[in-house]
Formats: sequence, C-alpha cells, structure tokens
Amino acid sequence: MTDSVYALYSRGREFLATGHPHQAVVVLEKAAAREPEKGSIREALGRALYMTGRWGRARDEFAKAVDIDPVNHYAHFGLGLAAEKTGNRTLALAHLKLAVAMAPLDEYREALDRLSA
Repeated sequence: MTDSVYALYSRGREFLATGHPHQAVVVLEKAAAREPEKGSIREALGRALYMTGRWGRARDEFAKAVDIDPVNHYAHFGLGLAAEKTGNRTLALAHLKLAVAMAPLDEYREALDRLSA
C-alpha cells in the first residue's frame, strides 16, 4: 500500500523537525510529485532543500509556494533567503520586505536588516 500524500508530508515535516533534511527531501519530493499544487508541501520541500545547501532548487520551491499561496509569509522569507544565497539580492530584498510586512517576526526583520546593510 502506498502512503497518502498527507502521510508523506507529515513524515517529511518530522524529518525536518528532527534534523534530517536529506531524508525530508526524499519524502517531500514524492509528496510534491503527487500534489504539485499544494503550497504547504512546496514550502516544506523548500525548507529541506535550503537546509541541505541546494539553494537554487530551494528558491524554485519557495517561488512555487508563493505562486500557489501569495500570503504565505514564510514562503516569502524562504524565497528571500534562497535568492540571497543564489546571488539575486534584488529578489531577496523584495521577498524579505514582503515577509516582514506580512508578519513582522524578529527572524524576518534580522534577515532584512542584514541584507539591507
């Protein structure tokens, strides 16, 4: 019997929470293949890819998450961080500013301040 998409997503999030991002990528890629328009899966996959140093792919996944759910502040934050890592400062600043505007969390503000300096 194959796992449900929700079971795959839950397992991927558990791998992230326990510090196993490589395993999370494997599971979340399966979930994304089965539900490509699910923003929560794309965001979690973006997190896992970012944590494994695959910043270009993380940027792409966060961008998909933002396209699916434009008010997902964490996806904007992740897109900003990944854009910074891939050398696109303009894109990074734009999405970090959006993240701060949507949810003025310290983590978001610190990243924006660091990049703006």
